[in-house]
Amino acid sequence: MTGELTASEALDLRMTSLLLRPHPTIRPGGVADVVEWFGAMQAQDLASGLWSLGARLPGWTRSDVQAALERREALRTWPMRGTVHLVPPADTRWMLELTGVRSLAGAATRRAQLGLTEVDADRALDVLGAALAGGGRMTRAQCLAALRAAGLSTDDQRGYHLLWYASVRGVTCVAPNVGTEQTFALLDEWAPEQRRLERDEALAVLAHRYVRGHGPVTARELAGWSGLTLTDARRGLAAAGDLLSTVRVEGEPMHVDAALADAPRTPPDDVLALPGFDEYLLGYRDRTLMLDPAHQAAVVPGNNGIFQATVVRAGRVVGVWKRTLGRTAVTVTIRPLTTLGVKQRGRVEQALGRYADFVGLPARYDWSA
Repeated sequence: MTGELTASEALDLRMTSLLLRPHPTIRPGGVADVVEWFGAMQAQDLASGLWSLGARLPGWTRSDVQAALERREALRTWPMRGTVHLVPPADTRWMLELTGVRSLAGAATRRAQLGLTEVDADRALDVLGAALAGGGRMTRAQCLAALRAAGLSTDDQRGYHLLWYASVRGVTCVAPNVGTEQTFALLDEWAPEQRRLERDEALAVLAHRYVRGHGPVTARELAGWSGLTLTDARRGLAAAGDLLSTVRVEGEPMHVDAALADAPRTPPDDVLALPGFDEYLLGYRDRTLMLDPAHQAAVVPGNNGIFQATVVRAGRVVGVWKRTLGRTAVTVTIRPLTTLGVKQRGRVEQALGRYADFVGLPARYDWSA
């Protein structure tokens, strides 16, 4: 199908693709369904990653999501762009081999900057492999201690680099936290059943998942999200074949999931409270459809890659918010980026109330200027 979409219709499709509106073909039953739908969800900040899942699973609490991660319905690792994502456990290895390895291209340069050698990096694989063998998991501090005991320096980001390297090489993965501490496990033991895909099939699967979870999008958006070359992004989209359709958004051809292309579209009027590192903004290079360029500095202060949590109305970012978790309540500070009347502020508080329910605390609202 080829059709011409307005910006509002494109936003309706994107919100539906991102499971932020009811989808005509999927009703995710849990964490595994949501993560498999996207293929990968950015989650370098764990609290944000948990709420990204909770926002798509109405009625779920933070404890529910944490329990699902303990059941290994998803795991965290560095599958693309050197950034932590939630991925389906069975798809971890082929994703690392397809996109994760691209981030290894600069590893030698980074090691030289840190005073590490390739021998050091390979030694870290052996040390962590031996320390974690047997199905257990170790905290980050315990992993670093094991590396130091083997004579490897972990100061000045060396430890982080070695932990990253072990995961991108497919030796380890990030297991659920123990309390507030990050933990690691062996990938082969934490997720022993791995799918094996040929490269072209892997490109097709990744392209389809990205489009169905973010569309309408261009090949350049897929390349930016995945870290693939533009050539490979186009190859994957072509290989996905009839699973995808083409639409035009204000004159530009874009790809959309074929199952969604013919679905009825309604003007979006939803009010949502999303975490700072949600796929709604992080999944794109060009965010102008959802974010007014005038508000870019408020959402990404200093343009440093740290995204603030956002309030979204009718698909557009209209505010940012921060939360402070206390013992008896969660205090939410909201900064509007557009004029919001009394009724609209009420809807914003209702949306933030879902987050308060998620963390199991009553909400207190503080509207800043």
